[in-house]
Amino acid sequence: PGRDARLLAEALPYFPVAGALLGALVSLGGWGLLAVAPGWTAGAAALMLLLEMLLTGGLHTDGLGDAADALGAGRDRQRALSIMKDSRQGSFGVIAIGLVLLLKWVAYARLLEMAGGWKLVCLAFAVSRQAMAHLAAFQPYARAEGGTGQPFVGGRQVLPVVAGWLMTAGGCFVAVWPGAAALLLAAGLAWVFGRWCRARYGGVTGDLLGAYTEISLVAVLFLLVTLVQN
Repeated sequence: PGRDARLLAEALPYFPVAGALLGALVSLGGWGLLAVAPGWTAGAAALMLLLEMLLTGGLHTDGLGDAADALGAGRDRQRALSIMKDSRQGSFGVIAIGLVLLLKWVAYARLLEMAGGWKLVCLAFAVSRQAMAHLAAFQPYARAEGGTGQPFVGGRQVLPVVAGWLMTAGGCFVAVWPGAAALLLAAGLAWVFGRWCRARYGGVTGDLLGAYTEISLVAVLFLLVTLVQN
């Protein structure tokens, strides 16, 4: 949905929908394995992680690794942007990816033990994708020469972003107060991350958007695990 839009940025309202669908497919794998092999929570969480990487092509995780490597460039903005564009992975990137995968695995394992945990997974994916859409809409693109993420960035598509937030808020019925807290956390992180990106890089890139998606997803998953107890 949204592929026929005049501008790619006009497809932003579909980001949380795609996120919820992704969360549902990932959850299907995890809870499906538990139905076949009850008690194997660690394996089911690993399967969820594998499905997430396969379904997304590791796109956002790759962005996280590139963004982490760019931190080694110090204050040199152009060198940092050049590092992010380099397909080779450095030690900072490997560490960041490893930590995020570990944290997701821990969160998935806990959610698998909760009744209705799959709904929280869907909510977390939807919230993180919506916050990424907001970040893309209101930040300039950092590279003067353009890049793969540019069509989504800087369009200031206010109505599509507002529509996306409303749809995401509607999904919070699965856990009203924890869901509202997740929305606030993701929006707050997007604001902080956006200001940092503009000060550090002059805007965002596809890698930075991917890095934010991974960071916000982990943060929201842990928040929901903490707030929803059963």
